Amino acid sequence: MTGFHEILFPLDVALNSAGGPERRTDIVSFGSGREQRNARWAQSRRRYDAGYGVKTLQALQAVVAFFEERRGQLYGFRWRDRLDHASNAQGGAPSPLDQGIGIGDGTTAAFQLVKTYGAGFAPYARPIAKPVAGSVRVAVGGSELAAGAFSCDSTTGQVRFLAGHIPPPGAAITAGFTFDVPVRFDTDYLEVDLSAFAAGAIPKIPLVEIRV
Repeated sequence: MTGFHEILFPLDVALNSAGGPERRTDIVSFGSGREQRNARWAQSRRRYDAGYGVKTLQALQAVVAFFEERRGQLYGFRWRDRLDHASNAQGGAPSPLDQGIGIGDGTTAAFQLVKTYGAGFAPYARPIAKPVAGSVRVAVGGSELAAGAFSCDSTTGQVRFLAGHIPPPGAAITAGFTFDVPVRFDTDYLEVDLSAFAAGAIPKIPLVEIRV
């Protein structure tokens, strides 16, 4: 990856934009009507269109400035997904019991934040790489730990337990947090027609999730 800027896309625009997860599935249909389906991606990838959130000329100017500083597609950045930005399934305030992130073995000190979707058939564990700094709460065996017992790298999503606080064997480790999505612009060209914008046309500003 070329580079990533730890900066949040203008929040007022992001919270009114459109987008969601994308999957890539190969489907082979047989003469009998049966299908063979194969997932090409192990993880989903989110796409967004920030244009839906641009309501004023000032907001449009802010997005253009943000685009220029990122050099188009060159640098990644943080994006706040209004639909899905919290460990709590309902999007409420994080609880240290929201998401399971591992089981202690008495020696392992580092665990990756994840958010799990579904529970009955094929739960999907999504790695969370960009938690919001200061939002992470952690519990071991159902008891919340004080902030001095662990650290969390807000640029990678890795929780590290400090000496004397490493989870014992068999202890469930859970966490609650809010998070951003690492994305980049999915174009090197922003076409802005001010006359159309004044008439209510929505500019197209595509973004795509990246792996960091």
